[in-house]
Amino acid sequence: MRSTPAGRSALAILAVLAPALPALAQDAPQTFPATLAGHAMLPAMTLAAPPADAPRDLWISGKFTGKGRNEQPMSVPGDVGAAYGGHGTGISLPFIGQPVQGMSGLAMNRAGDGSWYVLTDNGFGSKINSPDAMLFFHRMKPDFDAGTVAREETVFLRDPDRKVPFRIANEGTDARYLTGADFDPESIQFLDGEIWIGDEFGPFILRVALDGRILSVHQTMLDGKPLTGPDTPGTVVPAQPGKDFRVQRSGGYEGMALQPGTDLLWAMLEKPVLGEDGQPEGSFLRVLTFDTGTANWTGDSHRFRLSEGATAIGDFNFIDETRALVIERDNGEGDAARACAEGATDMSGCYPQPARVKNVVLVDTASTDADGFIRRIGQIDLLAIADPDGRALPGTAREDGTLGFPFFTIEDVARVDDTHILVGNDNNLPFSGGREIGRAADNEFMLLSVPELLSAR
Repeated sequence: MRSTPAGRSALAILAVLAPALPALAQDAPQTFPATLAGHAMLPAMTLAAPPADAPRDLWISGKFTGKGRNEQPMSVPGDVGAAYGGHGTGISLPFIGQPVQGMSGLAMNRAGDGSWYVLTDNGFGSKINSPDAMLFFHRMKPDFDAGTVAREETVFLRDPDRKVPFRIANEGTDARYLTGADFDPESIQFLDGEIWIGDEFGPFILRVALDGRILSVHQTMLDGKPLTGPDTPGTVVPAQPGKDFRVQRSGGYEGMALQPGTDLLWAMLEKPVLGEDGQPEGSFLRVLTFDTGTANWTGDSHRFRLSEGATAIGDFNFIDETRALVIERDNGEGDAARACAEGATDMSGCYPQPARVKNVVLVDTASTDADGFIRRIGQIDLLAIADPDGRALPGTAREDGTLGFPFFTIEDVARVDDTHILVGNDNNLPFSGGREIGRAADNEFMLLSVPELLSAR
């Protein structure tokens, strides 16, 4: 989930100061072609009504995204933040209802009717500003002939059985609906009639019934010790990074893949774990495995190395028993063809930090080196998608007939069949653009023909 404008300037600074994450000790993977086979869109301004028994506080969301409480709906214009040009997005806060925005994960297994389980994340970018953002997942069906996305069902997360081991925002209610002040759900899987969700704050793994009830909450364990972050309940400020917590803020489970045959969850942290000195332990991301059968961590830890220029991952899903897809991305947004000139002061018509690294990487989890690094087989470039049949939605294709996916956060990827994958974005409503300056990003889904990538070994 992208942070709010105030926090994004800090993100831009951190991106400059953070250690480079070069590809080391492995040959560069081959880049395969990707051809657009379908394009569908859920409008940015898509809202869901809270359940009838939800507290009245949850009927207006986004009241705390500014410096204080704001009860007046649609009174504060959204923008992408100063570091990204300060462009307005044309949509204002607070919202009447709950924004469906933030498609942050796709489940590998689909529902019986073929619809996809899709996850919405914590709301408005942080634990502090999202206490009125409800947590939910959906069943969705992209229609690539019509270019639309049908929301078949929305399920709100709740804790009536008090399985959450800490005080939640709606502690004093009967239904105990969960909000973005409780968890930041970023990855989802469907298995044997239940939902498993990976959270960034704990980081936790949540086991959830199909009606949204929390069945259990599992704290992360690494090397026999709890792995916590600055937003984990129990972390007390002031806290020393590397000693009091090791997971970076917004560095929990951005991707969590379900391995066929074993039913293991491969949970990948978004950012490097901190060492005792408070610095990243290395230029790699930890991947921990959780056994859904025993509801416990296996103790295994693997490593995924980001390519040069990438700063985070967006999603992680298996395509067979050992090979999996990972989205890796930079913090850029917008087409590089409209990048601001060096030293430009007027950024109203350009992108100061355009998208340059947005890849879907194929990895082999059965092939790791002596240091535990998972082998990268190949990748596709989401900024260079061929569209020979003109399947891109109106106004999205470039003049040369190709299509880019130049969004800040691309957080959904899954195998559709032997030759196709589905890719989607998190539009961070109302804080992201990317497709058009001055307009909020929609929730786009792309069906990509990638037979060479999916058959690579």
